[in-house]
Amino acid sequence: MKILITGVTGFLGGHIADRLAGDGHRLTCAVRNPDSARERRPTFDFVATDFNRATEPERWLPLLAGIDVVINAVGILREAPGQSFDVLHTRAPSALFSACAIAGVRHVIQISALGADEDAQSRYHLSKRAADEHLRSLPLRSTIVQPSLVFGIDGASARMFGTMASLPLIPLPGRGDQCVQPVHVDDLVDAIARLVATPDLRIESGTRVPVVGPRPLTLRAFLGALRTVLGIRRTPRFLPLPDGLTTLGAKLAGHLPGAFLDTETLQMLRRGNIADPGAMREVLGHDPRPVADFVPPALVEPLRLRAQLGWLLPVLRLSIAFVWILTAIVSFGLYPVEASHALLAEAGVPAALRPAALYGAAVLDLALGALTLCSYRRAWVWQAQVALIVGYMLIITVKLPEFWLHPYGPISKNLPMLAAIWLLYELESRNWNT
Repeated sequence: MKILITGVTGFLGGHIADRLAGDGHRLTCAVRNPDSARERRPTFDFVATDFNRATEPERWLPLLAGIDVVINAVGILREAPGQSFDVLHTRAPSALFSACAIAGVRHVIQISALGADEDAQSRYHLSKRAADEHLRSLPLRSTIVQPSLVFGIDGASARMFGTMASLPLIPLPGRGDQCVQPVHVDDLVDAIARLVATPDLRIESGTRVPVVGPRPLTLRAFLGALRTVLGIRRTPRFLPLPDGLTTLGAKLAGHLPGAFLDTETLQMLRRGNIADPGAMREVLGHDPRPVADFVPPALVEPLRLRAQLGWLLPVLRLSIAFVWILTAIVSFGLYPVEASHALLAEAGVPAALRPAALYGAAVLDLALGALTLCSYRRAWVWQAQVALIVGYMLIITVKLPEFWLHPYGPISKNLPMLAAIWLLYELESRNWNT
């Protein structure tokens, strides 16, 4: 079967495309940058398609010759420059669906979202619903797949929830009684594959198919179950946060690029994300897997480590930044300047250069602290810190060797500092803290 699929460079679209290609279907993948996409999937057929420009059916018609099935898996959780809900969720997909009706495509599958219904309030849900309704109005066979929270070990949400579940004290919005019904990405992919390959499924055209797990869970229960799946034996401890504090945190997070939480996603979480699993069971031919089966036994240990590093590495980064910034503040005058000059004199620094040496070092320390907070995946930041610490240690070893024998260990304590910086350098190069 020949299939046109969009969103292949995303999490869901990539999983769907890999499965359908493995089933022997011929795929045409509409992506913005074919060369970049081809690096990951060199055997796929890619065509350049910019959704921001593909808002008229005429833009899509040349791609639909001979196509049997169209799957739209494009979606964004938050808007960004050049990425709007109106264009990516509504206008471009609606143009694609209209073109499918003109071209006589046999079946269109729209990956929508659970909650994109008559009670939708968020711009995310409303924009998805607008495309869904346009598709349902067209004279062609269509299925609207509405996933709940999708869990996959390579997914951003799974990484975030795994990190939350591994925390020693897990923060919750309110009491954590918001309802979710997480589904494994493999079950979603199986459902899509069945919809493509099994035309006699008892599902009417235009039907919304909720893609959900076997039963609803509260957010608290989901995180507790995920903690158990990750093999963390300590009993989870939860920290309920007042609604006002949660809302404020969502507003602040909304200004951070790449943050999962903002006021709209918080509203969607508070609304709940559950549905009857009957349609999902009908499509799959069996029950979707529960949270307890989300992680294969062979992957439990590496995923637990990844989850724990998801919060341990930021804590380590913050502590290193604190050391540099506090050292700078102390050098700027919190510690008596005369005493600092006396140490510089013992190290052999001429009197005329001591103010420049003191305040120059303070500025350098402050800069390294700021870079530690805001620079990610930049190896030179860690290398500069190591070089400076080693340089200080060599000077002190030569000029002030007695500090090695100081009872408070002002020099020897640099050794664990160097080890922590090295750890961050090594793990960041392997993408552990993404």
